[in-house]
Amino acid sequence: MSLTDTSKSSNCSAMSDVLNRIGDKWSVMVVGMLGRMGTLRFNELKRLINGVSQRMLTLTLRNLERDGLVTRTIYPEVPPRVEYSLTELGKTLQGPIAGLWDWSAEHHGAIVDARSVYDSRDVTVPTEPRKIAYARG
Repeated sequence: MSLTDTSKSSNCSAMSDVLNRIGDKWSVMVVGMLGRMGTLRFNELKRLINGVSQRMLTLTLRNLERDGLVTRTIYPEVPPRVEYSLTELGKTLQGPIAGLWDWSAEHHGAIVDARSVYDSRDVTVPTEPRKIAYARG
């Protein structure tokens, strides 16, 4: 099934389901870091991903593992060593995420400038009171 025909509700559902997982900020960061750095331990990921809390990283890794994008390997050592890496399916996201990563780095300055121009516009709100219609029951 192709996702090109968005008139089919199943295509919209599939797109929504996938984007809910891989479209969130932390998932993109985790997949991007694992794609660039290879296998990493939890604390290495946490140090590399600026601003992510321990709880959010745990939830993100759990969801990515559930979706088959990340694999979690536990080594029976004391203390236990846990490593995360991309699965074959997860590796297929490396290209799109690397493209998004590179695009963001290239265009961030232009976006910041556009925000500044937008925020400095004189947006005056009409002072005329609004008329409100009430329904009588």
